[in-house]
Amino acid sequence: MKRKPLVAGNWKMYQTIAEARQLVPELVRGLQEIMGVQKVICPPFTALLAVKALLEGTDIGLGAQDLFWELEGAYTGEISPKMVAELCQYVIIGHSERRTYFGETDESVNRKVKAALEAGLIPIVCVGETLEENEKGLTEIVLQRQVKVGLQGIDLKLDEQERVPLLIAYEPVWAIGTGKAASGEFANNVVREVIRPELASLFGDQVAQATRVLYGGSVKAKNAGEFFGQTEIDGALVGGASLKADEFVGIVAAAAEG
Repeated sequence: MKRKPLVAGNWKMYQTIAEARQLVPELVRGLQEIMGVQKVICPPFTALLAVKALLEGTDIGLGAQDLFWELEGAYTGEISPKMVAELCQYVIIGHSERRTYFGETDESVNRKVKAALEAGLIPIVCVGETLEENEKGLTEIVLQRQVKVGLQGIDLKLDEQERVPLLIAYEPVWAIGTGKAASGEFANNVVREVIRPELASLFGDQVAQATRVLYGGSVKAKNAGEFFGQTEIDGALVGGASLKADEFVGIVAAAAEG
């Protein structure tokens, strides 16, 4: 099954509104020339409105980095799905930094995924094992649990265009922000042998094969081709490199080449 590649840039806690207004036009100039790849930018909440205005008339999507699962209420500091949906098409859920620093669990990820889908957002659901888990040979067990619990109770089906309204991002925690990327072969094997079979057990083989799975973890323009040349990897969730226009454009160009 041919799945259209997608590359999303996760700006994390970088870029003020003023800085975003400088970076986005640089990104747009380079990205608009690249066809055959869906492109998404995920700035901090404070910059979403400014970035949305700068992306008007382009084919570049906008995503948030998180949301809360309630539509509204007395939840000081939180952002609801309907607030995100006013501005964005996508939302990152369950990033390892949210799990590590803010106590997110597979269960809270599940609640957020359900809320995002109900609001019409496309979740980018992050899964990945730590270095300790990897070295102990627990990668398969950890990922199976994260996918199963994170997506339980969800009725995931193909739409009329045979697309799935959800993406998985495989981000081995030991490769995020460390400069130590997993090999393309390793990541591809994990997707083929662990993530897609778990998706198939939950939703059937057709949905599993149609679901796009991204790789994330120290992706740069110089190593992106190693991942995009793999049969099971359908794009990337990019961190630090998405803050540099030439790097991010180079990664998207590599995705277009496949």
